[in-house]
Formats: sequence, C-alpha cells, structure tokens
Amino acid sequence: MQTTTSFRASLPASDSLQPLGPLQDLPGTWMGKGLNVVLLPDFADGQIFRAKINTTMETLNFNKIGAPIPNRGSVQNDIEFLGLHYLQQVNDLQDSSALHLEPGIWLNVPATANPAVEPTVVRMASIPHGDSVMAQGNFLTVAGGPLIADVDTTPLRGGVVIPATDPYLAPLKNAVLPPGITPAMVINPNLFLSQAIAHQNIKETVVMIIATTPPAAGAPPGGPTGSGILNTPFVTTNANAVRMNAIFWIEKVMGPDGKIFMQLQYTQTVILNFKGVDWPHISVATLIKR
Repeated sequence: MQTTTSFRASLPASDSLQPLGPLQDLPGTWMGKGLNVVLLPDFADGQIFRAKINTTMETLNFNKIGAPIPNRGSVQNDIEFLGLHYLQQVNDLQDSSALHLEPGIWLNVPATANPAVEPTVVRMASIPHGDSVMAQGNFLTVAGGPLIADVDTTPLRGGVVIPATDPYLAPLKNAVLPPGITPAMVINPNLFLSQAIAHQNIKETVVMIIATTPPAAGAPPGGPTGSGILNTPFVTTNANAVRMNAIFWIEKVMGPDGKIFMQLQYTQTVILNFKGVDWPHISVATLIKR
C-alpha cells in the first residue's frame, strides 16, 4: 500500500538544497537508456506518415540556479523560489546519431494566495525545432516504487483513437523495431519503463506531474493556472505541437549491495497535429545519477 505526503514550499533561507523541494535530488548528471516513438509526416509512397522508433542513450545535466528568483506581487506579497538549469541530450543507441537537444529550467514554486494555487513545479524548455514549452504541475512523494500507467501511441482523429484494425495504421504496425523492442512497447512505450524496474527494490519515489494544458473551466483551486507551447510558423503549419504532458519519477533504489542509488524515470507525450489527426510522440527513459 502506498502512502503519500507533500513537500512544503519555503522561501530560500540558506545555500542548502532543501528549498528546491521535490527538485532537491536532481542536481548532477544522469545517464541511461530510453525509447522514442514519433509519428512524422511522410510524402514517400503515398503514405501520410511514417513511424520513427529509436532506442536511445541520454545524458541529463542539472545545475542549481545560484540565487533565489524573486517574483514581484501586485495583488499579493512578493514570492521567491529556487530552480535548476538543465541540458538534455539524446542520441540513437544503435548509431549514436543526435536525436534531441533541450536546454531549460525547472522551478519549485511556492503556494500563492492570488491566484489561489498550491505549490507547483514548472518546466520551461526550448527545443531547436522551433518550440518553446511552459509546463506546470503538482508533486508528491510515495513509499515504494511508481505506479506506471499505460500510454498509447495510436493516432486520434476527432478525439477518437483510430482502431488498431484500420489499415491506415500499417506504417506503425510494420515499422522495423530496434533490438529488444517488442510490438507491445511500440503501442505502449511505458512497458519499457516497467521492464527496467521489474526486479528493483525502490524505497521511495518523488512524482512530478506536469502538462501544458490549463485546467478546465470550473476546476477546483490548487492546480496549475496556465501554460502552453509556442511554435515557429513552419512547425505550426506542418506538424503543430499542440500540447504536452509528462510524469517524472525520482526514485531511491536499494541495490543488491544494500546501498541506495538515485534513479530518474520519465514518460512524456507530445501531440503533433497534421492532416487533421493528432499524432502522439512518446519518449521514455530510465536514467541513473552518476
């Protein structure tokens, strides 16, 4: 049975990492492997899309921002918080070709009275394709390992998942798979994450759940109040990145030697819209802190 507690946001009082809240274990270098499934426009052979599936090797560096960040209030008192710079570099595991580069910032934002929002984490990212991302969300810590739900790479038309029996999905079903990747993992890449921790002894997990989609009208207070993705005109016209959601799990794992090591897992879904269809781009990885 899992128990949950929340981090309390606080103003920076010293040069310790505690004011980073749920981000406090991230500073340093993380390395590991992942799986990337993206559906892309394709003009070849009359196809509307092609499936690009890669196993990946990733390096993710976090560095503490050197001073508190002040935000000036006009309808409530000023707030301050700490954050991290990060740089994500992803390469193909088979041939080492570059797949993704992402500089950005994570912030640990305290609760505010106006707007009435509980403590949140914020991820701001810049992607060289021509995308700027602002994602915000909540966090908690759980005893034991993460609960990793299924995700689905199947495209959606009009908000409805295209049936797996539809011949339209042939490029996805017939894609050449990297070594060690099963057809089930292509449809649900989170199986790659579950496989990585199947025999691990995870003692505690910090869970950070972020998204670019603002809450629905009438949603109760306490959640994020706004975020989104901005794209260059070319991206918007050809493969518009319309929304993103992600879950990060920061795990304390007891190894066979009885020592604790830090592990970071994430699953991220970006929806690309072209030809009137929403195409999931799902990336997952399991990284170890060096």
